[in-house]
Amino acid sequence: MEAWMHTWLAALALPEFGLSTVFLVSMVSATLLPLGSEPAVFGLVKLNPSLFWPAVLVATAGNTLGGAISWWMGYGAERTYERVTHHKPHEHRALRMLERFGAKACLLSWLPLVGDPLCAVAGWLRLPFWPCVAFMAVGKFGRYLTMTAGALWLWPGVFRP
Repeated sequence: MEAWMHTWLAALALPEFGLSTVFLVSMVSATLLPLGSEPAVFGLVKLNPSLFWPAVLVATAGNTLGGAISWWMGYGAERTYERVTHHKPHEHRALRMLERFGAKACLLSWLPLVGDPLCAVAGWLRLPFWPCVAFMAVGKFGRYLTMTAGALWLWPGVFRP
């Protein structure tokens, strides 16, 4: 099992698989699973600096798709919840804020800890899907651009042969 895992990880580290790996890690990390994709983006760019923009764009696309999946999970959870329970809707401060700002609140989907659940809550509240995805993409692009460029600036000598 260990040899298989090393072979698989080595294959994913190859430049031709690097972008697809960044996409998958970014997508999974945008769901409610606790995973960070920034180290994968930084590692790929540090090993192959010419992939800076492709890595940032692929990570943004993967992370946005993960956010869209979280939106649909929230949408489905709300529909199921409404069918199963009989309750009076509670207005919580955070829900009121999201309803007030609407899809624009998804700009904050880049934030650690609250960004991924924010996408699910946007689906729960049935905020319009495509505007939410567009605002998620803008926020996530800004995060990857800032984090990757900042990491390269802070640690310029990492991974030098």
